[in-house]
Amino acid sequence: MGAWELLPVGVVMLLGLAGVLVPGVPGSWLVWAAVAWWALEDPRALSWGVLVGATGVLLLSRAIRWALPPRRLRASGATTRTAVYAGLGALLGFFLVPVVGAIPGYLGGLYLCERRRLGGHGQAGTAVRTLMRAGGWSVLTELFACLLILGAWLGAVICG
Repeated sequence: MGAWELLPVGVVMLLGLAGVLVPGVPGSWLVWAAVAWWALEDPRALSWGVLVGATGVLLLSRAIRWALPPRRLRASGATTRTAVYAGLGALLGFFLVPVVGAIPGYLGGLYLCERRRLGGHGQAGTAVRTLMRAGGWSVLTELFACLLILGAWLGAVICG
């Protein structure tokens, strides 16, 4: 596939990543659909392997999310700005410290947003703990799964 054919796939993946942070949007399924689209358009063993891996990662993340408490982020005081900070932190962390950096990036983004909003370190730390208990772990699980899929796709496109 050429660059112009890969661009819409990447855009759908980015929309899916953003959709993970928005309640009611099936972001992880958009990411999976983008990988399926790519695998159908570029039928090679590598692309099918990425699709199978993406399916496994998404199913595992669903199983983990069912074991976690339900999302109640709005009730805990989470705002759209909070989701943006956490998502950007996870994305930056994922690429700055490959793969594992998404988790501290997500938590750092939450902390930075709450620190700016509340002003103090203690209050921000308490707010982050409250947000994580209210469903932040669920969001982080789904976002991390989508970032893993995005990373595998990028690796396959660049190296394969």
